[in-house]
Amino acid sequence: MRLHRNLVYTTIDALNAIFNEGEYADKVVARSLKKDKRWGSSDRKFVAETIYEIVRWKRLYAEIAEVKEPFDRDNLWRMFSVWAVLRGYPIPDWRQLEGTPERKIKGRFDELSKVRALKESIPDWMDELGVKELGEKVWATEIAAQNQPAKVILRTNTLKTTKEQLRAILMDLNIETEYLKDQPDALVLKERANVFLTDAFKQGFFEVQDANSQLVAAFLDVKPGMRIVDTCAGAGGKTLHIAALMENKGQLIAMDLYESKLKQLKLRAKRDGAFNIEYRIIDTTKVIKKLHEKADRVLIDAPCSGLGVLKRNPDAKWKLQPEFIDNIRKVQAEVLENYSKIVKPGGKLVYATCSILPSENQEQVKKFLTTDIGKQFNFIKDRKILASESGFDGFYMALLERKESIEQKEKRVQKEIE
Repeated sequence: MRLHRNLVYTTIDALNAIFNEGEYADKVVARSLKKDKRWGSSDRKFVAETIYEIVRWKRLYAEIAEVKEPFDRDNLWRMFSVWAVLRGYPIPDWRQLEGTPERKIKGRFDELSKVRALKESIPDWMDELGVKELGEKVWATEIAAQNQPAKVILRTNTLKTTKEQLRAILMDLNIETEYLKDQPDALVLKERANVFLTDAFKQGFFEVQDANSQLVAAFLDVKPGMRIVDTCAGAGGKTLHIAALMENKGQLIAMDLYESKLKQLKLRAKRDGAFNIEYRIIDTTKVIKKLHEKADRVLIDAPCSGLGVLKRNPDAKWKLQPEFIDNIRKVQAEVLENYSKIVKPGGKLVYATCSILPSENQEQVKKFLTTDIGKQFNFIKDRKILASESGFDGFYMALLERKESIEQKEKRVQKEIE
């Protein structure tokens, strides 16, 4: 086990882009992996995992290395040396790593690990907010779970194949997977692999989607032939799942504020063979008004803090600010009020976030049900999922049903019979 200079240099360059130039870790990692075509899978794995590890533990490593932002290259090398010592790598005799104080690093790690915000490497404000909303015990176990690397989960595209067939195809490529209990379409990779390079991915046999994210579309109680609106579709992971559950029968309207995201969704839908999707950019309020009381099902996958998905987005710990969370709660309330009007009487709505904070979840739903439009809905059920309990991302989803008069119900039943 030894360090290779070109891999470490690439890692340092990547950390500089993430910490000092504000780039997103996933984009930087993707770019870094293309740097040298001669690299094998173990080289690529080292680069990707080391970048993410140092991003994840930035605060702790900076404290141990006694460096402060903005980090110059010497600072980044000192943080890298902390990572290397704590991971048990022999320190090579490179100029940048001269005089690495191995004993001091281990001592500082033991000392600083007594303070949770340092041990879990998070900002103080985030630690305080977690305790306030979830309580000391739940927050401590949850933030520890959020610091574990995310597993790679596939969602079988049932428009093209079955879970069993997909598993066999991947097995032929030496990619081993396991089934997940109570998850009809999910496969978990036993070891990380670049599944995007496989023909199975290019042919649209699967999407990469967290196990708990795969629960949202099912929670919506989708049936073929319905009119369904995904109001915050983004690049469309859940939209594509809904299309598969609809068996391409019926109308699925994918909406978003950003045209660029819907363009990504179009490309993914084409690959997946999902052809019952319509795309609408929310550029005026008319787009929403035209759909008032028209949909059987509405998904509001609301913008949120993302505090449930830190294990796959560790740089969010450093990009997120308390003011953003205050603002996003207001946005969530507005989105719920405006987009809920799309649900027709007797139809259902799912409000979902990838946050674990009650103020973004249960409390938002509770508040919504007291508004004029919210009083037209019945609360059916909700589900709160913590990473510490499930091993996957933290999620929240609530199912609401719009009330209907006896006359409306009779008309709907008659129409269903016809």
